[in-house]
Amino acid sequence: MKTVSLTLTGLLLATSALIAPGTAVAQSQPALNPDLQIQTALPEPDDISQLGEVVVLGRNIPEPNRESSEVAAFLTQEDLERTGDSSAAGALARVTGLTIVEGRFIYVRGLGERYSSALLNGSPLPSPEPLQRVVPLDLFPASILESVTVQKSYSANFPGEFGGGVIDLRTVDAPRDPFFSVSASIGGNTETTNEDSLIYYGSRTDFTGFDDGTRDVPGAIALAFASGQQISRANFSVDELQIMGQSLVNAPLRLLQRETTPVNFAFDAAGGLSSDSSIGTLGLIAVAGYSNNWSTRRGFQEEGQFSGDVMVPVTSKAFESNQNDLQLNLLGGLSLTNGDHELKWTNLYVRSTTKEARTSAGPDLSAGGAILRDDYTEWFVRQLFSSQLAGEHFFMDGALEFDWRAAWAHTSRDAPYESRFQYGLNGDGDYIHNPSNLISFSELDEDVVSGGADVSYALPLSDAREAVFSLGVAYMDSSREAARYDLQLAAVSGLTDEQRLSRIDFLYSDYNINPTTIELRQVSGTNGAGAYDANLEVAAVYAQVDAEIIPLVRTTLGVRFEDGRQSVTPRDLFGGSTTFPATELEEQYFLPAFTATWNFAEDQQVRFGASQTIGRPQFRELAPQSYIDPESDREFTGNPFLVDTEIVNLDARYEWYFAPQQYLTAGVFYKDLDKPVESVVVLTGDQRQQSFLNAPKATVYGAEVEAKKYFEFPDAGSSFIANKRWLIQANYTWSTSEVQVDADDVVFTQGGGGAPEQAAFFIADGSRMQGQSDHVANLQMGWEDDTARSQATLIVNYVSERITARGAGAAGSREPDYIQDPGVFLDFVYRKDFEYAGRDLGFALELRNLLGTDYDEFQELGNKIRINNYELGSGATVSLTARF
Repeated sequence: MKTVSLTLTGLLLATSALIAPGTAVAQSQPALNPDLQIQTALPEPDDISQLGEVVVLGRNIPEPNRESSEVAAFLTQEDLERTGDSSAAGALARVTGLTIVEGRFIYVRGLGERYSSALLNGSPLPSPEPLQRVVPLDLFPASILESVTVQKSYSANFPGEFGGGVIDLRTVDAPRDPFFSVSASIGGNTETTNEDSLIYYGSRTDFTGFDDGTRDVPGAIALAFASGQQISRANFSVDELQIMGQSLVNAPLRLLQRETTPVNFAFDAAGGLSSDSSIGTLGLIAVAGYSNNWSTRRGFQEEGQFSGDVMVPVTSKAFESNQNDLQLNLLGGLSLTNGDHELKWTNLYVRSTTKEARTSAGPDLSAGGAILRDDYTEWFVRQLFSSQLAGEHFFMDGALEFDWRAAWAHTSRDAPYESRFQYGLNGDGDYIHNPSNLISFSELDEDVVSGGADVSYALPLSDAREAVFSLGVAYMDSSREAARYDLQLAAVSGLTDEQRLSRIDFLYSDYNINPTTIELRQVSGTNGAGAYDANLEVAAVYAQVDAEIIPLVRTTLGVRFEDGRQSVTPRDLFGGSTTFPATELEEQYFLPAFTATWNFAEDQQVRFGASQTIGRPQFRELAPQSYIDPESDREFTGNPFLVDTEIVNLDARYEWYFAPQQYLTAGVFYKDLDKPVESVVVLTGDQRQQSFLNAPKATVYGAEVEAKKYFEFPDAGSSFIANKRWLIQANYTWSTSEVQVDADDVVFTQGGGGAPEQAAFFIADGSRMQGQSDHVANLQMGWEDDTARSQATLIVNYVSERITARGAGAAGSREPDYIQDPGVFLDFVYRKDFEYAGRDLGFALELRNLLGTDYDEFQELGNKIRINNYELGSGATVSLTARF
C-alpha cells in the first residue's frame, strides 16, 4: 500500500500546521517534529495548505506485519538462529499457539495437522507419510529457510483447506554479496550416546542413508508380485516357493545385536553469489547438509480393560528401540533480475532414512496373558524432490503486478524388509520361536503438479491511500499410489523343540527353507486392502480487494471458488475385485474472507477477521489399508465414508509495537467445525485398531498473548551486564474445544460398512477435540553482546495434556480417551562469533531437554495405563562454522 508515514505525534503537529500555518512556519522543522518520518519531501511554507492527507503508520511496526492485513506470525533467520532449532518443525514450536506432534507435525491452535497446510515458496507439497497428506516439517532443515510465515486468519489468495492456519516456508535467495560457509557439529543424548543399544547389521552403506542393494526385493519374489498371483502353493510349485523363500536376506536383516551407540554428527555447507550481465543480475544459491543422529527409547506400552469401574492393564510390555536417523538435503536456486522483472528456479531434494531395531516383551491379551516377545527390524526411506519456476513482474511504474508459479514435486516412502518375528516362553523360561512372523515390502509414491497466477492493480485513492484489486487462479493435481506386500515364513507341519530354540538366522537358513519345514506364503490383503490409488484435483479462482477507503482503516475482502475432486480406490493385489468401497468426493465451495486493520494510535493497531474454509480428509484416512505406525506401534486403518469438514473462522488481535523489535499482542479466536475428523480406537476381538470418523460438530475458541522486550543497563557496575542487551520474549495460548453430539446424530464407519451408527457410541458429548491442549506457553530469556559477538538464550516450552485418540467401547462403558502429556521442556542455546587466523568463525552450544521430560501417553481411570511411555533424555550439541 502507498503511504505517507508519520508517527502519531507527527500527525498531531502536522494537523496543527494546517490550522495555524503562521505559527508552524515560524518554527524550524526539527523543532516542529523530531520524530517525523515522511517518505516524500515536506511542502514549502507557501504550500503548507497543500500538505494533504497523512496516514498514521507506526515506525516500529515490522515490515511483514505492516504489509500483511492478516493475523499472522513471522519467523526470520534471526529467530531461527536464536533458538538453534535444526528443522522447521522445531522452530515453529516456539510460535504462539503452535505445538509439535511426533517431532514432525504442527498443530495450530489445537487443531490437528489435517487442518493446516504447508507451502514451499507458495506451492503445495506432497507427503511421504502413509498416515498424512500434509508434509512433515522435520524434512526442512533450518539452514535452507530464509523465513517462515504462519497465517492464522484466512485470505482468499491461499488454498481453501484452512483450519488452524497455513505455513509458508520461504527458502533462501541468492545474496547480493558472495559468501561461502561450512559447519560441523557433534552431539549426544543421555539415554542414547555411549549406551549399549540394539542394532542390526543391514548393509555396508547404511551410514550414508543409502542401501547397497541388500534390501532390494529379490528377483523371484519381484516377478511373483508383478504377476498378480498370490504367493502360495495354489499358484506356484514347491520348488518355486523354496527359491523365493531362500532368496530373502537372512542374518543381516533379522539378527538383533547390541553395540555401543556412537555420537551424533552433522555437516552443512552453503554458498551464493550474484553477478551482473547483459540480461540482468544472475543469482546462485546452494545449500547442502548431512546429519546422522541416534535415539534410544526404553519404556512401556500397555493396553487396558475394565475391571469393574476401573481400568487395569491386560497387556503390559517393556520395550526398547534404537533408531538411526540419516538425512541428506540439497537446495539449489537460480535467479535473474532485470529491473521490474524477476525469475526464480528453486530445486529442493531431501532424503530422510530411519533404521530401527526394537523389541518388546511382556504379557499379551491376544495370547491369553502369556508372555510374548516381538523383535522388529525396519528401514524407512522418505524422499522429497521439488522443482519450482516462478516469476514476478511489475508494469506501469509498479501499479500493475503479475506473479506466476509452476511446480512439480515428487515424494516417496520405501519400507523394504519391514520384519517382525515373535517368541514365546517355554517351561524353562527360555524364549522360543512362535509361528507368527511378518516380512513386509511397502511403497508409496505421490506426485503434485501445481501452478498459479496472480494479477494485482493498485488504484490511488489519494496521495497517501490506494486500493489494490487482485485476481488469481490456482490448480493442483495430487496423485498417490501405495502398495503393501506382506509375506510370512510359515512352518509346514510344525517345528521341533530344537528348531524353536535355535537362533533366528539358523532357523530361517536355506537348509530349513524347503517343502517340509518352512515355506514362504503371501498374506497381503488379509487385513485391509493391499493397495490403493488416490487423487486430489483442485481448481480455484479468487478475487480480492485490499483498500484503505477510510484513513487508518485497511480492509481486505475476497472470495475464493474451489472445485475439488478427491478419490481413493482400493486395489486387490491379485487382480480380483476388492470388497472395499471406493471413495469419490466432488465438492464446490465459495469461500469468503474479510479482514480489517485499524491503526488507531501510534504504533498500535487492531485486526478483525472472518472467513469460511474447509478441511478435506487425508488419503490415508480414507484408504481401508492396514498400517502399523512405528512411532506408536498401533495399527491404523482408514474409513472410506469420511466427508469434508466445513469451518467458520473468527479472529481479533490487538498489536502494540512500542519500540523497534519490541511488542505486545493479544488476540481471541473462535472456530465452528461441521463434521470434523476424529481418531477413534476400535476393538476387534482382542485386537485394537485406530480408525477415523466424522464427528457431528465441534467448536474451538481461545485467547493468545505475546510480548517481546529488550532491556539495557549501561550504568550497571558489572561490565557483564552493562555491555549486553537483555531479552525477555513470551507467549501464551489458552484454548478450549467441545465436540457436540446429540442423541439423534449418526456417524459412518468402516466397521459398520457405511451404515448409520449412533454417534454417542463412539464420542461423548462435550469432550475435547483430539489434539487440542488447553495451555501452550513459550518463554525465551537471554542476552546479546555486539561487542563480544555473543548471544545466549534460555528457552522454555510448555504444552498441557491433549487427546491422541478416543477410547474404545460404547456409551456408558466407553474407555477413557488416550491422553498425551507433553510437559515442560527447557533448552539453552549459546552462540559466539570470533576470528582465528584471519578467518571468521562461529561457535554454538545447544543443551536440550535439561529437565529430562519424558514421553507420556496414557489412559486413566482408577489406574494409569501406560499406553506409550519412555525417557527422552537430555541432549547436547556443539558446532563450529567457518565463513569465507
